[in-house]
Amino acid sequence: MAQRTSLADADCSIAQALDVVGDWWTLLIVRDTARGVHRFDALQQELGVSRKVLTERLRLLVDAGVLSREPYQDRPVRYEYRLTPRGRALLPVLIALQDWGDTWVLGEGETMATTAEASQEAARVAGLLGTRVPELALTGADGERHDPVADTPYTVLYCFPSAYARADAYPPGWATIPGARGCTLESCTYRDQLAEFTAAGATVHGVSAQRPDEQRAFAEKEGLRFPLLSDADLALTAALRLPTFRAAGVSRLKRLTLVVDRERTIRQVLYPITDIEASVRTALETVRGLG
Repeated sequence: MAQRTSLADADCSIAQALDVVGDWWTLLIVRDTARGVHRFDALQQELGVSRKVLTERLRLLVDAGVLSREPYQDRPVRYEYRLTPRGRALLPVLIALQDWGDTWVLGEGETMATTAEASQEAARVAGLLGTRVPELALTGADGERHDPVADTPYTVLYCFPSAYARADAYPPGWATIPGARGCTLESCTYRDQLAEFTAAGATVHGVSAQRPDEQRAFAEKEGLRFPLLSDADLALTAALRLPTFRAAGVSRLKRLTLVVDRERTIRQVLYPITDIEASVRTALETVRGLG
């Protein structure tokens, strides 16, 4: 086991947390297990780390209760590493780091619900094309957990910052954040064209990081006839490294659209979205073309 310097400040939660996840490899392991990479060889390939270092970091995370070690093969015995509830509680930390990097390292420090087409952030999201959505569940307006990928030939996942039933529920200064406005227009455009998506073999799901009760009130007000799913715990966001921004102290998804097939493969990525109605048309044209 690698020698670790114990952080002596027993009363500081920051110091104690860093004693578990302060090494950069450990957070990258958490990142990749959130993305659905669970086996030792796959993690080593993704991270490019030595077997010795990976073994040490996995042991540390298992001992700390961040990962569980679960057998998937008997002869010889082999294990998968999966996030525990304690590990999943680190997902907002990862997203906060990503948001800070997008805003202050790769960007210019401006709070935005979108990005420039030539940005590194846009390139990262475009790289989702051809990748797989891990198996996970999001909370629906009914309080039940639902797979964001439907059992239809295609699913259109449109991710939006926030939408509320009451105009006064939006955070202060919302209209001044580039790309934030338009969530109601987007949802209502999908509502009005839902029959065409259904005829093309596609299910429409809206996803935001809002609470389910906020989504339910908005859906009822606007008469939406498709599910809105809550990623308030940022499981889907972390799994796909979706871009976020913070407003009123809450992480919110930037506006983007994914077209996913029944096998969970992402077949189309729309980001950044500068014309909301055109993005809905493009999503419809995509599922029609694929079908």
